[in-house]
Amino acid sequence: MNFKLLIPAFLILSFSPAFGQLSDATGLVNRFDIETGGHIFEITTTANFDVTDVDFDKDAKQLTFHIVSSLENNLGEIIIPSNLLSGNFTFLLNDQNYQPKIKTNDRIAFITLNFTGAGENKVDVFATNYLQGVDEVEPEINGSSEENLPQDEGGGCLIATATFDSELSPQVQQLRELRDNKLLKTQSGTAFIKHFNEFYYSFSPYIADYERENPLFKEAVKLTITPMLASLSILNHVNLNSEAQVVGFGLSVIGLNLGMYFAMPALIYLRFRK
Repeated sequence: MNFKLLIPAFLILSFSPAFGQLSDATGLVNRFDIETGGHIFEITTTANFDVTDVDFDKDAKQLTFHIVSSLENNLGEIIIPSNLLSGNFTFLLNDQNYQPKIKTNDRIAFITLNFTGAGENKVDVFATNYLQGVDEVEPEINGSSEENLPQDEGGGCLIATATFDSELSPQVQQLRELRDNKLLKTQSGTAFIKHFNEFYYSFSPYIADYERENPLFKEAVKLTITPMLASLSILNHVNLNSEAQVVGFGLSVIGLNLGMYFAMPALIYLRFRK
């Protein structure tokens, strides 16, 4: 077993895209392979709408996302590897100027979409740099190796957003900062987010929806995850610059949460039973 993947399993409840009102489980995670310059780059979208196709124009340094939504309020996130497009970004929504939230580092551009309008929509993304850090080569006959596939993947905080009513709440921002400033800066942290995101999206939309429909359930979730959020805040105050630190502190937080969520209730139960 790869020991690096033993980063806190409970973190999966925290790191996934933060959406607004989801009425169904559509548009969870979509991946699109962009083949250009002899390389294959993976574009990841996570949204409450369906991204039907992605077009790429290398001369214009442009990605076009074709969207079909059954909801009026559309929220989603796009991850673009920086070695495909980077620099200064500009955006168009249905051919009109648009300014989404965007965060970038040396590996990815992380774009948060938030717009209204059901039906067909189109988002154009323009960059100033193309194929940074990689050489343009002739495509291999048997395809590109796995080394050319970006491994970065992130997201927001779906359940926490529903619990605390806004993706701008301090609790959600804390989780985003931990993801962006700590985990995504290490190979182990990035591997954790990549391997567990799909599992998270299999159940989190239903929990978030039910929280909005049932205030009592929402309060129960808040009561349940608050100790975990407090323990995660520890990671925001330590340096996680190496793989050993990520695994070490991660396992420590696992132990702390196992004690809070399992050992302590078990001891209380046994004491009352006596």
